[in-house]
Amino acid sequence: MISTNDFRNGTMFEMDGQLLEVVSVEHIKLARAGAVIKAKLRNLLTGSIFEQSFRSGDKYRTVRIDKTEATYLYSDGTHHYFMDTRTYDQVPVDEELLESVLPLLKEGSPAYLLTYQGKLIGVELPINVELRVVETDPGFKGDTVSGATKPAKLETGAVIQVPLFIQTGDLIRVDTRSQTYMERA
Repeated sequence: MISTNDFRNGTMFEMDGQLLEVVSVEHIKLARAGAVIKAKLRNLLTGSIFEQSFRSGDKYRTVRIDKTEATYLYSDGTHHYFMDTRTYDQVPVDEELLESVLPLLKEGSPAYLLTYQGKLIGVELPINVELRVVETDPGFKGDTVSGATKPAKLETGAVIQVPLFIQTGDLIRVDTRSQTYMERA
C-alpha cells in the first residue's frame, strides 16, 4: 500500500481497478482542514490524463510493473519493433504507447518494455541518451550571456534548447525524463 503523502512523479498505483501513474503532484496545506494532495494522473491502459484531489493519508494499492531490456529495431509506419535482449523475440508496439519517448528514439538504442500482468503498457528509455545535432544556428563570438540557449534539431527530429556553444554535428546527452540538454557527450 502507498499513502498519498508518498506520491512522487512516476509513482504507479491502482485506484478503482485502474492502473495510474502520477505525472505531477502538489501538496496543499489548508489552514484548519488537513492537507490536500492534487495530482495529475495518467491512466496507463488508456493513456488518458486527468486531475484528482486526494485527502492526506489515503492509501492505495501499489502495482508491480515488470521491465524487460530491449533494443529498438525499426518502424513500419503503424508499429515500432523492439527486440527483447534475453529471448531475441521481436515485439511490435503501437505508436500510441510511444508518444512520450518517440522524439528521442533512434534505431539501435536501448529501451525497457513495461508490462503489467502480462500486458505491454509502455516503453521507457534510459535516463539519458546520446544524440547528434543535425541543425542549429551558429554561435557568434561575444554571445556569452549566461544561460542563453538556442533551438537545435536532433537526428531523431526532436527540437530542444541547447547552450549557444553547441554546433551542428556535436554529440550531446539528453535527459529523457524532461527532454532537455544535459551536456556534451
